[in-house]
Amino acid sequence: MKEKITTAISGWIVLPIVLVILGAGLFGVLSEILHPGLMVIFILISIFIIKGFIVIYPNQSKVLTFFGKYVGTLKENGFSWVNPLYSRYKISLRARNFDSERVKVNDKRGNPILISVILVWKVDDTYKAAFEVSDYESFVRVQTDAAVRKLAGTYSYDNFDDDQAEITLRSDTGEVSLALEKELDDRLAMAGIEVIEARIGYLAYAPEIASAMLKRQQAEAIVAARLKIVEGAVSMVENALDALSEKQIIHLDEEKKATMVSNLMIVLCSDKEATPVINTGTLLP
Repeated sequence: MKEKITTAISGWIVLPIVLVILGAGLFGVLSEILHPGLMVIFILISIFIIKGFIVIYPNQSKVLTFFGKYVGTLKENGFSWVNPLYSRYKISLRARNFDSERVKVNDKRGNPILISVILVWKVDDTYKAAFEVSDYESFVRVQTDAAVRKLAGTYSYDNFDDDQAEITLRSDTGEVSLALEKELDDRLAMAGIEVIEARIGYLAYAPEIASAMLKRQQAEAIVAARLKIVEGAVSMVENALDALSEKQIIHLDEEKKATMVSNLMIVLCSDKEATPVINTGTLLP
């Protein structure tokens, strides 16, 4: 079975009937037309009818059952009246946020990481939410935890080399979020839950390897910075040699060029300020 939308009688139509029954009974007793004991019957009838009044707020619903049989779901907002013998279960249709706990799992490479997700969801099928699972809110929590563990084991935390084109948890957040949404949507469909958005809320290495991974990241940053410095220094030295040769300012043999290149590279690539040394001799042959 699936969700079936039902309608109800407006409560403003039934309310005057209740007032008429109570008024008639009270009038009959006061005018001595009816026996005072009959007033109890009028009151019981009114209480029975009043039990059928329900109020539904926006983005809320009532699942109606009649002695265990599913009758339908009432989503019409306002003041309504249904069969007083119906059992009613309130299910909210509003979007809800769920921030999962940080769980410690191993990524694709076996590195322990801490990860949590933020899930935005709402009930799409009230029948499945009410009867296919025992507690749909608890079902969302448990299945989200299972999806997070599967996601972490499918992808690596990060690439170790820049040349790798592998999708990772840290760098490819868009694709990872889509994969997480699909996984959760498949898991929660049986409970009538619609996944609006799912994304990683927290991601970090576990404390026992965080220090080592931080050193690796720092080393990668230093190597990348040095690479840029060397590339710039080589370009500057090349331009300097070309300018000296074109303007014929000085003639350098291969040995003198090597010495000049060495000195310039030391000055340009050093991470400390260079200390000049005055040469009183000459570089000319």
